[in-house]
Amino acid sequence: MKQKLFTRNVTFLVFGQFSSLIGNYTLKFACSMYVLEQTGSAGVFAALLAVAMIPTVLLSPFGGMLADRLNRRNIMVALDVLSGLSVLAAILLSCGSFSIPLLGVLLIILSVLGAFESPTVQACVPQMLSGDNIIKGNAVINQIQAVASLITPFAGSVFYVAFGITPVMAASAACFFLTALLECFIRLERPKISKRQSALQIIKGDLGDSMHFLRKEQPGVLKLLFLTALVSLFAMGVVTVGFPFLVRTVLGLSAEHYGAAESMMGIAAILGGIAVSLFANRWKLNKLYWLMVMMGACLFPAGAAFLLPVSPFVKYLVLVAAFFIGQALCSIFSVCALTAIQGRTPQQLTGKIMSYVMTISLCAQPLGQFVYGILFDAFQESVWWVLVPTGAVILSIGWLSSGFFSRLQEETIKPENT
Repeated sequence: MKQKLFTRNVTFLVFGQFSSLIGNYTLKFACSMYVLEQTGSAGVFAALLAVAMIPTVLLSPFGGMLADRLNRRNIMVALDVLSGLSVLAAILLSCGSFSIPLLGVLLIILSVLGAFESPTVQACVPQMLSGDNIIKGNAVINQIQAVASLITPFAGSVFYVAFGITPVMAASAACFFLTALLECFIRLERPKISKRQSALQIIKGDLGDSMHFLRKEQPGVLKLLFLTALVSLFAMGVVTVGFPFLVRTVLGLSAEHYGAAESMMGIAAILGGIAVSLFANRWKLNKLYWLMVMMGACLFPAGAAFLLPVSPFVKYLVLVAAFFIGQALCSIFSVCALTAIQGRTPQQLTGKIMSYVMTISLCAQPLGQFVYGILFDAFQESVWWVLVPTGAVILSIGWLSSGFFSRLQEETIKPENT
């Protein structure tokens, strides 16, 4: 009997993730607007993002270990409750006026909690589903992220302008608590552990098993992760630091303009997820490099717009169009790559490998954010010097990786023919 996609567990996971992402995106949107308004510096904004990301990079492997040893439902419930309590504590400590250090501490705490939650959620999908439903399930989760990113910036900008940062953060805390409630209805078995071990033995054994799998059994997966990290170094620096800085500071447009632009990115991600769902069996690994090539090419018109004698609003439209296409391509690439990794990973290693996916893909982002914070501050009057070369680098990485993706496709086909 063919398994249906939206089982009880998947349904509650999807609704829970939607609520959690609304809370996360609302919080980060409010913080980004507040920090840019208070400092006006891309460097400060980038430093705050980068420092907050470091705990996620360092602690994700331990999150994967927990996901493979404890009940994943219980982990998600506990982490969302702690997230909500952390935001409430920050509101109480702020006394109505947030300082940059307080926001930094809050983002670091949420980063620590996210390091344990993200690999747990990713490990739940292959535990709940099988066959082609895994790529469809990943696409649904990706679409939920996209819908949340679509709703949050526009609604967040309206409420932020109308009420300020404190009510927006209170709403974010409520979303975390609602997520925990929804996750209580998920039913998952605890992974079977063969023998009792000390904490040090667990860490040593789990790290050894996962690294042996990546280095000896599936080295192509490890290379794919490093390739993704290399692209993230350039692409995420432009997106997370450059996009809000270009809209708010360089073009001098309002928070509503930035919110609308972020919502367009959400629509792009939704369309990418829909494309993956509709053509689940047609996305081949040996063609993924074209997605990277086209992602790089999207930055050329974005940079060229700042060379033309046109109004800020026209530049804004070109910028949004270029990032829109890039976001759709990135969405397709992410789902296909993640599904390929999950399909090659045994169930008992899923949490740990998913944590490595996040760790390696994120490890380059703090460096990228620091670098691009400096670059955008330095080239504020000629930002095309940042956008165009970045596009050329991403395009080149994609083109040079064509052979790697072809070999990865051959490795996938071989077991089926033997």
